[in-house]
Amino acid sequence: MECKQFGSKLVVRIDKGEEILTAIKSLHRSHGIKLATISGIGAVSRANIGIFIQDTKEYRTKELTGSMEIVSMAGNISEMDGKCYIHCHITLTDENYQAWGGHLNEAVVGPTCEMVIDIIDGQVDRQFNVEVGLNLIKF
Repeated sequence: MECKQFGSKLVVRIDKGEEILTAIKSLHRSHGIKLATISGIGAVSRANIGIFIQDTKEYRTKELTGSMEIVSMAGNISEMDGKCYIHCHITLTDENYQAWGGHLNEAVVGPTCEMVIDIIDGQVDRQFNVEVGLNLIKF
C-alpha cells in the first residue's frame, strides 16, 4: 500500500494480495484518523460481504471469489471505545456483470484498489443501540 496526503485527503493505492480493511486500519493508526469518509474503486479476487436483516437483527454473509470489479465502495472511519471502527459498503460485479453488494467484511485486492480517504477535523464515537441492533454514531 502507498498513499500521499493532500490537505485533508489521503490518496491511497492498495496493492494485489492486500486486504482492504486491514490497510484502512493501518492508515487509521499511522495518520491518527479519528473521523473520515472513504470512497474507492478497483478490483478484488475475494470478498466477504454482509447484509443486516432488520427483523432478526442479524447479519447474513456471502463469500465471493473470482475476478470482480469494485463498482463503488463508500463508508466512513470512526472510533468505538478508542478503537478503529470502519463502516463500509461495497458493490462488486463479477465476470457475468452480475452485481453483488453489501457491508464490506473483507476483500483481497486483485490488481489494485484506489481510494480517497477524506479526513474530517473532529471525532464521534459509536455505541450499540439495542432497539436497532447496530453500533450507531454517537454525538
